[in-house]
Amino acid sequence: MRGTGEQARLLSKQLLRRVESADLTAVPEVRHALRELLSHWRARESAEVAELLTSELVTNALVHTEHGAVVKATVADSRLRVEVRDFVDAPPTPDEPTEDDGTHGRGLVLVEGLADSWGVRAQGLGKMVWFELNGGTAA
Repeated sequence: MRGTGEQARLLSKQLLRRVESADLTAVPEVRHALRELLSHWRARESAEVAELLTSELVTNALVHTEHGAVVKATVADSRLRVEVRDFVDAPPTPDEPTEDDGTHGRGLVLVEGLADSWGVRAQGLGKMVWFELNGGTAA
């Protein structure tokens, strides 16, 4: 665990992590923690997709908000659910990126295309963006 206010815990088949505002170094750390959580998941391709989509949602939350985010990943049977909660009410919109966008604008398009299901839910102050993958069974 790193700086003050940042918490990570690995509970049987769950990851819960608070990331601070503008701390983009947290993105690879969350990926690493998710990789450990999914180390016994049988569908390796799904685990790699999960890392990619989680990175996109965490990056979006850190780039587009000023209050950090909370990441929760839960493995149950053959399903993975990842939730990224931020503290801004404005809903995200998956826009088709243009060629001159560089690497921007692709996160939600990837989530929409690769996740088995995904959505956005209001959370009082803020919102939660989530996705699910049905990939393998936890060993």
